[in-house]
Amino acid sequence: MPSLSVVLPAYNEEENVESAVEQVSAIAQELGMDYEIILVNDGSADRTGEIARELEQRVPNFRLVEHYPNRGYGGSLKAGFAAATKDLIVFVPADNQFDFSEVHRLLERLDEADIVSGYRVDRQDSFIRKFNALGWNMVVRLLFGSLCRDIDCGFKLFRREIVDRVNIVSDGAMIDTEFLAGAKARGYRIVDVPVGELLPRIC
Repeated sequence: MPSLSVVLPAYNEEENVESAVEQVSAIAQELGMDYEIILVNDGSADRTGEIARELEQRVPNFRLVEHYPNRGYGGSLKAGFAAATKDLIVFVPADNQFDFSEVHRLLERLDEADIVSGYRVDRQDSFIRKFNALGWNMVVRLLFGSLCRDIDCGFKLFRREIVDRVNIVSDGAMIDTEFLAGAKARGYRIVDVPVGELLPRIC
């Protein structure tokens, strides 16, 4: 049974971070795997860090990574990946955008892939954001070929060894494209899995 690192990027999530970590913790304990939970506080100006430090005292296998100033979404993920120590890494935002129990769907596909990428089947975004996402996915496909159905979906699972072989530069939203394109170029297999979206993406 492989082990699992759960990385949660967080920026000004004082209203969501406690429930997000508690949900991840409950599901992780049910998986029957060796696991760790890593919350990356990306220079939050609210009480996100304070709440996370309190969670460290009572949530098992939970660690907090903090950096100041804010480094952006990509910077948060890179910090979480660098801190991860387990065989597999799954990342999901700390804003309760996704139901983490759906990690089961991602894990079930690992026998046929190195990266399992979620795609949102019922996106909660506005029409203009959906339209922009469609355009961006088309641009990515033209530049790099087919990578996945929903390039910027923030719910992905992959084998940790990939971060040792793919050099990630981006500190922003381009991180997903850079990571997947680099992995595909090195022969890693990518599959898509449908996931629900509970809330619209903020960043």
